[in-house]
Amino acid sequence: CDELLMLYQPKFHVRRQKVTCAEALIRWRHPTRGMIPPVEFIPVAEEAHLIDRVTLWSIRRVIEDQRRMRAAGHDLRLFVNISGQLLSDPAFVSEACALVASSGATLGFEITETSVIRDPVSAIANLQVFADIGIRIAIDDYGAGLSSLAYLKQLPASELKIDKLFVTQLTSSNRDPLIVRSTIDLAHALEMEVVAEGVESHAALALLTVMGCDLVQGFLISRPVSTEALIAFLADESWQPAAGQES
Repeated sequence: CDELLMLYQPKFHVRRQKVTCAEALIRWRHPTRGMIPPVEFIPVAEEAHLIDRVTLWSIRRVIEDQRRMRAAGHDLRLFVNISGQLLSDPAFVSEACALVASSGATLGFEITETSVIRDPVSAIANLQVFADIGIRIAIDDYGAGLSSLAYLKQLPASELKIDKLFVTQLTSSNRDPLIVRSTIDLAHALEMEVVAEGVESHAALALLTVMGCDLVQGFLISRPVSTEALIAFLADESWQPAAGQES
């Protein structure tokens, strides 16, 4: 795990006008191939049955980074992506809960709906175990796969993330704003906060604000950055999305 690296992409709370949490994004710093994104190596780790070790490393790293952020005066909830394979793994669930409970960390787990479909009974039960010890559950990439209202109402989730597929064309499509607005209303009716991923323009941020979206994440706010860079970013009190740069 010496070659693994953790970056963080902040989520900006629209009403509070501040960054309140961040998503942890793992990278593999390969000695010859350079930086390898998770989309390339996570499926390999899943196939090799190493995903539990990678994810437990991620949780430990995030707990340590959160301590450093708190020491600098910034208390953010940090979200870790959890593979669907692990949602029915009792050994992983037990160890992850022990790590979080013993550390006093404030974490969230991001899961996709498709990961629940593999073994819904175990997945829903274990997500409830996580939620019961204070881990916030976020449904990632909502709308990108086979989103099911049947599962959505059963999941102990507090957050719904709208896939960037719908957000990037928000101001240039007729249908995407309808889908996004109806998703925001649905999530609010289910008492969930909504995060829009892939926010890259002020126009998209303005439209999402009018629609009642709770949080935004994307290059307009910040690219994924190191712990040190995130601490510096949070310390810059002059920063606002209006002062951000279009990407």
